[in-house]
Amino acid sequence: MNRFRRTALFAVLGSATLCSQPLFAETVVEAPAAKLISQDVGKRETAVFAGGCFWGVEAVFSHMEGVTSVVSGFTGGARGDADYATVSRGGTRHAEAVKVTWDPKKVRYDQLLQVYFSVIADPTLLNRQGPDVGSHYRSALMPLNAEQARVARGYLAQLREAGLWSRPIVTKVEPFRGFFPAEAYHQDFMLRNPRHGYILRWDAPKVAALKKLYPALYKPSFTNG
Repeated sequence: MNRFRRTALFAVLGSATLCSQPLFAETVVEAPAAKLISQDVGKRETAVFAGGCFWGVEAVFSHMEGVTSVVSGFTGGARGDADYATVSRGGTRHAEAVKVTWDPKKVRYDQLLQVYFSVIADPTLLNRQGPDVGSHYRSALMPLNAEQARVARGYLAQLREAGLWSRPIVTKVEPFRGFFPAEAYHQDFMLRNPRHGYILRWDAPKVAALKKLYPALYKPSFTNG
């Protein structure tokens, strides 16, 4: 029995439409602080994270102190396939992802990773997250430089040793193959659609978990993309 808290958020039935497919429960895991502290040196740093439907990934990072921009989009496939309808049909190699930009004086890449694995993505789920199924909903890290890659791989190794999950970790560090912003109606989705059924059911609890677990990293305002 490990010393890290695991809290079930909820389990609900979802309809089989785009960002709402079969039923799976989501959990919050209080992941440890990284042993490898990232050396973010620029005035602004940027990285790409894939962790299921980008609405929730965007929402959590948009409520983090030091984050200056979060853009929802697609990564891993070709530019010509980078639209929501095509990606949702599968077979494009794309993942729904977000591009996060932050101020290294206020937050670090390793802290973004800690939040990602605590409240955004379950790293033991292969090609799915929450109610969403398909390789375009995979959990993956796309570092944009060698330092991020070093820290990401180190943190994944640390999590495997920590034994927080009963199943193997399948989240991968993938090469960055470009990022293509999603359609305008996907940007700042939770900010503009706070009462949307999917947001209330799957994403608002993630933001609440960020606030509860990491109050020093949480900010009430939403960072527009």
